[in-house]
Amino acid sequence: MHIETVWVRNFRRLQDARIDLASDISIFVGANNSGKTSAAHALQLFTAASRERFSLHDFSSECWDAINAFGEGTPGTELPHISIDIWFSVQPADLHRVVDLLPSLTWQGSRVGVRVELAASDALALKGSFQEARTRARLAHAQAAGEAQAPADAVPAPANGGYNPQPRTLCDYLEASTGDHMRHDFELRYYVLDSAQFGANLQPAEDYVPLRLMPDKGRSGKDVLTSLVKVDFLHAQRHLSDSNGGARSEDLSRCLSRFYERNLEKRGEDYEAQQALSQSETLLNDHLERVFGPTLARLADLGYPGVHNPRLLIKTALNPATILSSNEGARVHYAVGPMGRAGGGATLPDRYNGLGFKNLIYMVVELLDVHARWLDIEENRPPLHLIFIEEPEAHLHAQLQQVFIRKVLDILAVSAEDRPYCTSQLVVSTHSPHVLFERGFRPIRYFRRTADAGVQRSQVLSLAAFYETANDPDDPTDRTRDFLERYLRLTHCDLFFADAAILVEGSVERLLMPQMIAKTAPRLQSTYLSILEIGGAFGHRFKHLIDFLGLTSLIVTDIDSVLPPAAGFAAAAAGHEPIDEDDPNSAPDGDEEAEEAEVARRGRKACMVHEIGALTSNQTLVKWLPGRRSIAELLAATVDQRIQPRVIASDALVRVSYQTPVEVTWRGTMELKTGRTLEEAFALQNLAWCQDPDRKHLGLRVKGCNTLDVDSIARSLYRKVKNASFHKTDFALALLAQDPAAWTVPGYISEGLQWLEEQVAPPPALVPEPQAGNADAAV
Repeated sequence: MHIETVWVRNFRRLQDARIDLASDISIFVGANNSGKTSAAHALQLFTAASRERFSLHDFSSECWDAINAFGEGTPGTELPHISIDIWFSVQPADLHRVVDLLPSLTWQGSRVGVRVELAASDALALKGSFQEARTRARLAHAQAAGEAQAPADAVPAPANGGYNPQPRTLCDYLEASTGDHMRHDFELRYYVLDSAQFGANLQPAEDYVPLRLMPDKGRSGKDVLTSLVKVDFLHAQRHLSDSNGGARSEDLSRCLSRFYERNLEKRGEDYEAQQALSQSETLLNDHLERVFGPTLARLADLGYPGVHNPRLLIKTALNPATILSSNEGARVHYAVGPMGRAGGGATLPDRYNGLGFKNLIYMVVELLDVHARWLDIEENRPPLHLIFIEEPEAHLHAQLQQVFIRKVLDILAVSAEDRPYCTSQLVVSTHSPHVLFERGFRPIRYFRRTADAGVQRSQVLSLAAFYETANDPDDPTDRTRDFLERYLRLTHCDLFFADAAILVEGSVERLLMPQMIAKTAPRLQSTYLSILEIGGAFGHRFKHLIDFLGLTSLIVTDIDSVLPPAAGFAAAAAGHEPIDEDDPNSAPDGDEEAEEAEVARRGRKACMVHEIGALTSNQTLVKWLPGRRSIAELLAATVDQRIQPRVIASDALVRVSYQTPVEVTWRGTMELKTGRTLEEAFALQNLAWCQDPDRKHLGLRVKGCNTLDVDSIARSLYRKVKNASFHKTDFALALLAQDPAAWTVPGYISEGLQWLEEQVAPPPALVPEPQAGNADAAV
């Protein structure tokens, strides 16, 4: 048995959110304040029947107007409620456990559901109580102000500018008195859900009314739910500390003391040991080593102590009467001497180990603790144990993060023979790409922030669904899904945590992009951007993923002009190309060899942009935006044609930027020219600066440039960039060493960045002036 789907309504950002859970492990990802912790809290609050822990602020913000309207008696309004639908996937052997949730004797299938709803016990009585309280407050204020006595129901609301005492609205009333009205006037209701009344997307039929579980007709809804699932939560704020004290600090000794008290065998009174304390200390240390041995052995699966790390020891603090029953009874120590040394060798207290390994050990012990407490429930143990781990990556280096997420299920493994019908289900929330891509696409649940008419919401997307649909069903050779999964694993992409993405052609654009952002779109430095190097040949493979995530994106790519196939074959047959093959300036560099080899195989040869009939070899421009093949059409495409607009508010907004004609002035002559690559476009737009002998190390200075016209120097730059001796990364690094105020960002890039700035950056009044030399803040 496992939880298959959770549907949360009117809870914080989760106004109407479906969350699908994997049977073993699900990974919640998304930007900060996207609702990941809220989803965990909703399950924790509703399954624990914690009515008294709800507050007004747990209602989605868009419910507040409806709450106030109901309090005013506005016709046609109802008091909102918070609810959660929990759908369980069950096997035939589990049916006796979920018999209370079977909607009818004719039920068939493998899905049963329960709805838990927080609603007012008596909405009309609550409204009446609020209106009476408001009237009393206004009357008391009027009397205190010396106004004439008036009947309570005749006291009007204060005029404009007058003081209006609390409670002014029903929200004020529910929030007042530290939430007493929420605790006393609201209740949890439980309903049986009939899967036959729900569609494939788990949306109910319009006229469907679920059956309420009443306590006087068998087990209460609370008893039914708690008999099926136990929920535990390991918070991110674990307060591990290197300090010697502090009210909120935590150390491993306290953690292990709790674990000992709750779960491990205790040693009885030893009066002889009290008479011979040193002998007893040896026995007790042996006892601690024995009972903690299996627990510490679990750490070996996670790479601790590994290489050159101190070994973990549990040692008594010389008081057999209080061993491990208080914080001073026993302490964690780290053995720093060689293994096997007589007397145990030198040890250090636990505060001398690093925070990363403390966090790892703490999480393992806490997980084993909650797991053991679940297994130790002897009567009516819930068959399902759901554990939330919040941000396990704290203080852990990348490899340790990956080992943890790879091995965590092994830590919680339960033998089917020892504990039949017991299942652990894990949910991990993280901001770490190292954790994320250790498990691949399918466990990822992406929390996407949306704002419709100013209302902040979150939508939860299951990448398991994307995994099933990423490949083209009509093309058996399509391997888009495998490509994306492998690529994102290799790059540890942070796409899932960004406000927007910039998809760039290659390493040069990636290196220069922070500086270009600082120069042309500084407000983007206050946003969370993911700069992803994809290449023109593969960029279109990201379309489905960007659309699925609804991520605002800018594609910066090259126009990559080539001759049409017939002209390419003719040129090859004639033994010549539009550039001189014998000229060393024509040889392709390593960055373009694969692409040039492919276009050559198809009979298409690279050419300058202005060649008549030229096409593009860039599949992003052909298959995504603007969906044109000929260079003439690409240059004629309007800005709107280069943008993929939104149909609904949650859709992806995407723009492509590639080289376009720019005015090039040289030796008093101006012509329109278009570069084929970033390096050409940069050289053309900064022509005089690049041809200065002081900038020779950039690699863009043309020999004899002072005797050439604009057309000749453009051809020479084309050949130079194609030359095997021209290294693009060296150009980028050399440019970074220059004064950024001295050069101009190519127009097609600056226009794209300024467009992205308008879409996702905060208004100018909210952004501080950028500081010189702080370009890295853009990423």
